[in-house]
Amino acid sequence: MPFIAAVVGYVTKRVAIKMMFEPIEFVGIKPVLGWQGILPKNAERMAATATDTLINNLLSPREVVARLDPERIAREVEQPLLHAVEAITREVMSQYQPDLWEMLPGAAQRLLIRQVQAEAPKIVKNLLAEIIEDIDGVLDIRHMAVTNLSRDKVLLNRLIRDIAKPEFRFIARCGTYFGFALGLVQLGVWALTHQPLIMPLFGLLVGWFTDWLALKMIFFPREPKRYLGLVTWQGLFQKRREQVAADYGDLIAREVITVPNVVEEVLRGPKSDRLFTLIQNEVQRSVDAQTGLVKPFVVAAVGSRRYQEMKVAAAAKAIEHIPAAARSAEHYAEDALDVRNTIVERMTRLSPTEFEGILRPAFRQDEWKLITVGAVIGFLVGELQVLLLLG
Repeated sequence: MPFIAAVVGYVTKRVAIKMMFEPIEFVGIKPVLGWQGILPKNAERMAATATDTLINNLLSPREVVARLDPERIAREVEQPLLHAVEAITREVMSQYQPDLWEMLPGAAQRLLIRQVQAEAPKIVKNLLAEIIEDIDGVLDIRHMAVTNLSRDKVLLNRLIRDIAKPEFRFIARCGTYFGFALGLVQLGVWALTHQPLIMPLFGLLVGWFTDWLALKMIFFPREPKRYLGLVTWQGLFQKRREQVAADYGDLIAREVITVPNVVEEVLRGPKSDRLFTLIQNEVQRSVDAQTGLVKPFVVAAVGSRRYQEMKVAAAAKAIEHIPAAARSAEHYAEDALDVRNTIVERMTRLSPTEFEGILRPAFRQDEWKLITVGAVIGFLVGELQVLLLLG
């Protein structure tokens, strides 16, 4: 009986852990006959909770982005920027001033392109300075993180499973030890009563109690505490604070708050209109500056409306070239933003309650399901024991 109880304790823990994360998508007949991993099923809520914890306690977008140097970025993107400016100039001129552009000698075309290229770094620096100054108006980092985590359920699973691997191993081991101990009690009660009902009831108790106790021991007590004057215990998650901080910082910096993700959010996110407005203003100022004294003649040649359309088209094409140019500055930006070390340093300063909030929300709302599953499996195994004994 103790060995069977130990197996029940172990199996119920492994099943409960697996049911937290798998399957990624619903398997069965919707809406009730089937199962989907608890985290994937609640991906949006879990992602929002994790992101709120991240932003509120660990990472200030304004503070992090302020570390970027506009002049350094302008230097990093110089080569792709020059190529982009040439392509944009040729496309816009060919579209809005095809006759004039074709009439210009090659030397004159190159001169115009070089003039625009000379202006481009200034535009980039001005634009970046404005973005950094008003980062909240351009970048919704919460939307970015929640979108990426809820869309990529495998990544959301990793955010919890990879960080809490030692905790999950601990849960499984606890199931074995606690199950064996309860099995000894079960053996004693069976020896005294020989009641078949003892089997399923103890199976239920083993499955429920060992799940509940193991989950509690992960997080509590928050500070080291001595029990019976013999054993000192601290919640395993709290005890591993430094390693958890390092793993969490690595994953967030490598998978969630990355330069490509930030660029994508700025260009496609809910606040992208603000960026387009900033770029359009800078490009329009540049076009007006380049036309200079001949602007009235250009406007007369193409028409005022056509001239405005030309400037808007130049801004739109500039946005198309941003992702390619940003890749040139990616290594610098990652080093400057220093997301990983910022998160690690802030996590080590969290209070025990705040630190618990990094992982605890993944369990709290649905942990009753895990405990119930353990109890049901234990009960069924107990029924099987009865059949074997009676058989």
